[in-house]
Amino acid sequence: MPVFTRFSEPPQPGDGISEADAEKTEGGESGEDERERAAARGPAPVAPGARLTRLRTWRTRHPRTARALRLATTTLAAVLVLGALLLPNTLPALKAVSFARIPAEAVIGAVVVLALPRRPRLVAAVLYGLGLTALTTVNLLDMGFNEYLGRGFNAALDWDLLPDAQAYVEDTLGGGVATAVTVGAVVLVLLVAAVMVAATIRLATVLARHRVRATKGALVAGTVWVTCSALGLTLFGLPIASERGAGALRVHAQRTVESLRDEAAFVKQSKADSFGNTPPGELLPDLRGKDVIFTFIESYGRSAIEDPVMAPGVGRTLDASTAALEKAGFAARSGWLTSATYGGSSWLGHSTTMSGLWIDNQRRYRTVSAGDHLTLTKAFQKTGAWDTVGVMPGVQKGWPEEKWYGLDKLYDAFDLGYRGPKFSWSTMPDQYALEAFQKRVHGKKRDKPLMSFVILTSSHQPWAPLPKMVGWDELGDGSVFDAIQKAGNKASDVITDTTKSREEYGKSIQYSVTSLTQWLERYGTDDTVLVFLGDHQPIARVSGNHASRDVPVSIVAKDPKVLDKVADWNWTEGLKPERDAPVWKMSSFRDRFLKAFGSTPHPSKD
Repeated sequence: MPVFTRFSEPPQPGDGISEADAEKTEGGESGEDERERAAARGPAPVAPGARLTRLRTWRTRHPRTARALRLATTTLAAVLVLGALLLPNTLPALKAVSFARIPAEAVIGAVVVLALPRRPRLVAAVLYGLGLTALTTVNLLDMGFNEYLGRGFNAALDWDLLPDAQAYVEDTLGGGVATAVTVGAVVLVLLVAAVMVAATIRLATVLARHRVRATKGALVAGTVWVTCSALGLTLFGLPIASERGAGALRVHAQRTVESLRDEAAFVKQSKADSFGNTPPGELLPDLRGKDVIFTFIESYGRSAIEDPVMAPGVGRTLDASTAALEKAGFAARSGWLTSATYGGSSWLGHSTTMSGLWIDNQRRYRTVSAGDHLTLTKAFQKTGAWDTVGVMPGVQKGWPEEKWYGLDKLYDAFDLGYRGPKFSWSTMPDQYALEAFQKRVHGKKRDKPLMSFVILTSSHQPWAPLPKMVGWDELGDGSVFDAIQKAGNKASDVITDTTKSREEYGKSIQYSVTSLTQWLERYGTDDTVLVFLGDHQPIARVSGNHASRDVPVSIVAKDPKVLDKVADWNWTEGLKPERDAPVWKMSSFRDRFLKAFGSTPHPSKD
C-alpha cells in the first residue's frame, strides 16, 4: 500500500475521506484550513478499549497518585455506606457518637458479596445501594416530620401531606422557592441513589479483589459484633453493636401494617356514637337562645403560657384580657386539652374536638369526615334552634367537610372582602377576619341565635411578618395593613433563627388573643358564649423537643348560669389555666360539653 507524503498526489474519495473533502484538498486547500475544519468537527470518538489503555498508562506513570485516588474513593464509599446505615432519624440524635458503632448490616453485606460470583455480586451491590437510598430517604423524612409534627413519617398515611407542605413553602417563601425545593428534593433522592449504588459497587469490587483478607476482616467484625451484642457493651451511651438500618426499616414496615389495621378498626369506632340517636329536642337544651362561638387559635399551645421566653408576654396579655372582659361583664374558666396533633395538621385538632373521636392522622380524618358521625357543631344544626356558620379565612379551595361539620353557610378566604396583603401563610389578620364576621354574620338580625365555628390564622408559622392591632374603625377593606406587612420581618430570617422564632411566636399569640377578646368586649352581648382553644402546640423548634401536646381551652360568658353548668370541671378562673388545672384528651370535650348543657345520650351502634 503506497505511503503518501505531503508532496504526493491529492487524496481521492475512496481514501477514507469524503468526496467533498477530497475535492477541496485537490483544489489547493491549505493545512491551516484543514485544521480549522477538524477543530469544528470536534475530537474524534475514543473507543472504550482506548480509554482503558490510557487509564492503565496513566496509572503506570503515576502510581502513587493512582494508589491515593483508589484509597480515597474506597474510603469515601465506606464512609457513605456506614453513614447511611447509622444515620439517626431525629435532629437531636445527629451527633458524631451516633456513627461510632458497628452495623450488623455492613457485616452481613460483606459476607453476601464475598460468597457471590461476579454478575450476582454486581446485582446484589446495586440492590444494596438502592436499599440504602430508601433507608436514607425515610430517615430524612423522619427528621422533618419529628421536627414539625412531633412524630415519624408514616409511609401509609403521609404522602398526602407533601402537597400541603409545598403549598406552605410557596405561601411562606414564594412560588420560586417552592418549585426549587420540590425539584431539589427529587434531584437529591436521585443523586443519593446514584452515589449509594456507586459506593456499594466500589466496595463489592474491592472486597472481591482482596477476598482472603476481606473474609478474615468480615469474620473478625462479625465476632466483635456478636460479643458486644451479647455483653451489651456501649460507647458514649449507645450500644456498639448496631442494627440501626434494619431496625428503621422494620419500624416503618410495622407502622404501615398497624396503620392499615387501625383504619378498619376506626371505621367501626366512628359508627358507634353515644349521641348518635339523640332526638333534636334533647340536644343542648341549656344553651337555647345563646349565640355560641367556637374559635380555634392556630398553634396556641401550653408552651405559650409556660415557656420562659414566651410566657411573660402571653401571660400579661391573658391577665389584661381577663381584666378587660370582667370590666365588660364577662367571666371565664380555663383548662387544658391534649391535642391529637402537634406542630401542624390543624384540621386534626379541629375534627377531634368537634367529633369526640381521636383523629391523629389523615386517613382517620378522611374516614370520619366522609361519614355521619355527630360533630358538636352539627348537634346545634340538628336541633333546628340555631343558624350555623363557619368563618375560615385559611380555606382557599373547595371544602366538602362543610356538610360534615353541619354548617349552613361557610365564609372562606374569598368571602370576607379582604383587599390587604397576605401575612405569609395567613390570608388576612385575625382582627380583620373577626370584624368581617361581625359585619357579614354576627351583627345581622336573624330569627334564630347563631352558632359560629371560627378558625383564626395569624399565629400560623413562620410568624413573620406579623400583623399589629389597628383601630377597629380603621380596618376598612384591609389595605391599612399594607405598611405593617412591608415593615414586618422576613419569613426567611425568622425561620433560620430559633430564638427569634420563639419570640415572634409569642407575639403572634398575643395578637390573636387580643384580637378575639377585644372583639368580644366590643360586640359580645348578654347571650354570647365563647369557647376558644388552641389546635396544637407549635413545632419542636419553638415548643421544645419534649413538649407536651396540651393546649389551653377557655369558656367565656356573661350569663353566670352558663359557667355554673361547668363548675364541676374545676377549671381555673380567668383566661390563663393554672399549671395543675385538669387535663383531658381533646376527644373527650364533645361529650363533656353536650352533657354539661343538658344533652341526653342515645347511643348508635356500628
